[in-house]
Amino acid sequence: MSRRKLMNNKMKAHPPPVKGKRPRPSKVQEQEFSEGWVEFARKGIAKRVANMLNGEQIGGRKRSSFYYDLWNIKYLSKFKWDDLTEELAYKSAIREQKLALEISAARRERDFYLAKVDQSRAQSAIEERLKKKQKVQQESGTENSELPVSQKKVIRQFPQKKPVAVETSQSKPRLSKDLLAGVSVTL
Repeated sequence: MSRRKLMNNKMKAHPPPVKGKRPRPSKVQEQEFSEGWVEFARKGIAKRVANMLNGEQIGGRKRSSFYYDLWNIKYLSKFKWDDLTEELAYKSAIREQKLALEISAARRERDFYLAKVDQSRAQSAIEERLKKKQKVQQESGTENSELPVSQKKVIRQFPQKKPVAVETSQSKPRLSKDLLAGVSVTL
Protein backbone atom coordinates (compact mmCIF):
# COMPACT_ATOMS: atom_id res chain seq x y z
CA MET A 1 0.00 0.00 0.00
CA SER A 2 1.58 3.30 -1.01
CA ARG A 3 1.65 6.38 1.17
CA ARG A 4 -0.59 8.32 -1.25
CA LYS A 5 -3.62 6.10 -0.63
CA LEU A 6 -3.74 7.05 3.06
CA MET A 7 -5.24 10.53 3.32
CA ASN A 8 -5.70 11.41 7.01
CA ASN A 9 -5.21 9.85 10.38
CA LYS A 10 -6.08 11.05 13.85
CA MET A 11 -5.28 9.48 17.22
CA LYS A 12 -6.96 10.26 20.53
CA ALA A 13 -4.76 9.83 23.60
CA HIS A 14 -5.97 8.49 26.93
CA PRO A 15 -7.10 11.15 29.41
CA PRO A 16 -4.37 12.50 31.70
CA PRO A 17 -3.68 10.52 34.88
CA VAL A 18 -5.51 11.23 38.12
CA LYS A 19 -4.12 13.98 40.34
CA GLY A 20 -1.62 12.70 42.84
CA LYS A 21 0.06 10.33 40.42
CA ARG A 22 3.33 11.68 39.15
CA PRO A 23 3.32 11.88 35.35
CA ARG A 24 6.20 10.09 33.71
CA PRO A 25 8.05 11.71 30.86
CA SER A 26 6.26 10.37 27.81
CA LYS A 27 7.76 9.23 24.58
CA VAL A 28 5.78 8.71 21.42
CA GLN A 29 6.28 4.93 21.67
CA GLU A 30 5.03 4.83 25.28
CA GLN A 31 1.99 7.02 24.68
CA GLU A 32 -1.32 5.16 25.04
CA PHE A 33 -4.21 5.84 22.70
CA SER A 34 -7.86 5.07 23.33
CA GLU A 35 -9.07 5.41 19.75
CA GLY A 36 -7.97 6.55 16.32
CA TRP A 37 -9.29 7.15 12.83
CA VAL A 38 -7.73 6.60 9.42
CA GLU A 39 -9.10 7.94 6.14
CA PHE A 40 -8.31 6.20 2.88
CA ALA A 41 -8.62 7.61 -0.61
CA ARG A 42 -10.61 4.59 -1.82
CA LYS A 43 -13.43 2.80 -0.04
CA GLY A 44 -12.38 -0.64 -1.26
CA ILE A 45 -8.89 -0.31 0.19
CA ALA A 46 -10.34 0.85 3.51
CA LYS A 47 -12.63 -2.20 3.68
CA ARG A 48 -9.79 -4.60 2.83
CA VAL A 49 -7.46 -3.09 5.45
CA ALA A 50 -10.20 -3.24 8.11
CA ASN A 51 -10.91 -6.92 7.31
CA MET A 52 -7.22 -7.90 7.21
CA LEU A 53 -6.09 -6.15 10.40
CA ASN A 54 -9.12 -6.57 12.69
CA GLY A 55 -8.26 -8.97 15.53
CA GLU A 56 -4.63 -9.40 14.38
CA GLN A 57 -1.61 -8.96 16.63
CA ILE A 58 0.10 -5.58 16.20
CA GLY A 59 3.47 -7.27 16.36
CA GLY A 60 6.74 -5.55 15.61
CA ARG A 61 9.77 -6.28 17.76
CA LYS A 62 9.26 -8.51 20.75
CA ARG A 63 10.64 -5.79 23.01
CA SER A 64 7.99 -3.35 21.80
CA SER A 65 5.26 -2.46 24.29
CA PHE A 66 2.70 -3.01 21.50
CA TYR A 67 3.86 -6.52 20.55
CA TYR A 68 1.04 -8.41 22.26
CA ASP A 69 -1.69 -5.82 21.57
CA LEU A 70 -4.40 -6.54 19.02
CA TRP A 71 -5.86 -4.36 16.30
CA ASN A 72 -9.55 -3.54 16.75
CA ILE A 73 -10.54 -1.97 13.44
CA LYS A 74 -14.01 -1.32 12.05
CA TYR A 75 -14.99 0.13 8.69
CA LEU A 76 -17.48 2.96 9.23
CA SER A 77 -19.76 3.19 6.23
CA LYS A 78 -21.10 6.61 5.25
CA PHE A 79 -18.69 8.28 7.66
CA LYS A 80 -16.82 11.30 6.36
CA TRP A 81 -13.71 12.96 7.73
CA ASP A 82 -15.68 16.20 8.06
CA ASP A 83 -18.08 14.44 10.47
CA LEU A 84 -15.14 13.59 12.72
CA THR A 85 -13.68 17.10 12.68
CA GLU A 86 -17.13 18.60 13.34
CA GLU A 87 -17.65 16.27 16.30
CA LEU A 88 -14.24 17.10 17.76
CA ALA A 89 -14.85 20.83 17.28
CA TYR A 90 -18.29 20.50 18.90
CA LYS A 91 -16.85 18.66 21.91
CA SER A 92 -14.10 21.25 22.36
CA ALA A 93 -16.67 24.07 22.09
CA ILE A 94 -18.80 22.42 24.79
CA ARG A 95 -15.72 21.99 26.98
CA GLU A 96 -14.81 25.67 26.51
CA GLN A 97 -18.39 26.71 27.30
CA LYS A 98 -18.46 24.66 30.52
CA LEU A 99 -15.12 26.13 31.55
CA ALA A 100 -16.39 29.66 30.87
CA LEU A 101 -19.50 28.95 33.00
CA GLU A 102 -17.38 27.65 35.87
CA ILE A 103 -15.08 30.68 35.67
CA SER A 104 -18.01 33.11 35.63
CA ALA A 105 -19.62 31.36 38.61
CA ALA A 106 -16.34 31.52 40.54
CA ARG A 107 -15.98 35.20 39.62
CA ARG A 108 -19.52 35.92 40.86
CA GLU A 109 -18.83 34.13 44.14
CA ARG A 110 -15.59 36.06 44.57
CA ASP A 111 -17.26 39.40 43.87
CA PHE A 112 -20.11 38.60 46.28
CA TYR A 113 -17.61 37.64 49.00
CA LEU A 114 -15.51 40.78 48.46
CA ALA A 115 -18.64 42.96 48.57
CA LYS A 116 -19.67 41.38 51.87
CA VAL A 117 -16.14 41.89 53.26
CA ASP A 118 -16.23 45.57 52.29
CA GLN A 119 -19.69 45.93 53.78
CA SER A 120 -18.50 44.32 57.02
CA ARG A 121 -15.48 46.62 57.20
CA ALA A 122 -17.68 49.67 56.65
CA GLN A 123 -20.12 48.50 59.34
CA SER A 124 -17.31 47.87 61.85
CA ALA A 125 -15.83 51.32 61.09
CA ILE A 126 -19.22 52.93 61.77
CA GLU A 127 -19.51 51.05 65.07
CA GLU A 128 -15.98 52.12 66.07
CA ARG A 129 -16.80 55.77 65.37
CA LEU A 130 -20.02 55.50 67.42
CA LYS A 131 -18.09 53.97 70.33
CA LYS A 132 -15.50 56.76 70.19
CA LYS A 133 -18.24 59.36 70.03
CA GLN A 134 -20.01 57.85 73.06
CA LYS A 135 -16.71 57.66 74.93
CA VAL A 136 -15.98 61.33 74.20
CA GLN A 137 -19.51 62.28 75.29
CA GLN A 138 -19.16 60.33 78.54
CA GLU A 139 -15.77 61.93 79.29
CA SER A 140 -17.04 65.42 78.57
CA GLY A 141 -19.92 64.87 80.95
CA THR A 142 -22.72 65.08 78.48
CA GLU A 143 -24.87 62.09 79.28
CA ASN A 144 -27.05 61.50 76.27
CA SER A 145 -27.91 57.85 76.18
CA GLU A 146 -30.26 58.41 73.28
CA LEU A 147 -28.62 57.81 69.93
CA PRO A 148 -29.89 59.69 66.91
CA VAL A 149 -32.78 57.96 65.17
CA SER A 150 -30.68 57.09 62.13
CA GLN A 151 -28.06 55.34 64.30
CA LYS A 152 -30.43 53.25 66.45
CA LYS A 153 -30.52 49.58 65.70
CA VAL A 154 -34.00 48.81 64.45
CA ILE A 155 -35.67 45.70 65.81
CA ARG A 156 -38.77 44.89 63.86
CA GLN A 157 -41.68 42.89 65.20
CA PHE A 158 -43.73 40.92 62.69
CA PRO A 159 -47.22 39.71 63.58
CA GLN A 160 -47.34 35.93 63.81
CA LYS A 161 -50.30 33.73 63.05
CA LYS A 162 -51.42 31.29 65.71
CA PRO A 163 -50.86 27.62 64.89
CA VAL A 164 -53.95 25.59 64.13
CA ALA A 165 -54.70 23.19 66.95
CA VAL A 166 -55.07 19.62 65.79
CA GLU A 167 -57.79 17.73 67.58
CA THR A 168 -56.79 14.12 68.04
CA SER A 169 -60.38 12.93 68.34
CA GLN A 170 -61.29 14.15 64.85
CA SER A 171 -58.17 12.85 63.14
CA LYS A 172 -58.04 9.49 61.39
CA PRO A 173 -59.63 6.53 63.17
CA ARG A 174 -57.34 4.40 65.32
CA LEU A 175 -57.21 0.62 65.55
CA SER A 176 -58.48 -0.85 68.78
CA LYS A 177 -56.04 -2.57 71.11
CA ASP A 178 -58.12 -5.77 71.01
CA LEU A 179 -57.71 -6.00 67.26
CA LEU A 180 -53.96 -5.38 67.49
CA ALA A 181 -53.57 -8.03 70.25
CA GLY A 182 -55.05 -10.70 67.96
CA VAL A 183 -52.50 -10.04 65.21
CA SER A 184 -49.28 -12.03 65.47
CA VAL A 185 -46.22 -11.01 63.52
CA THR A 186 -43.51 -13.56 62.76
CA LEU A 187 -40.26 -12.68 61.09
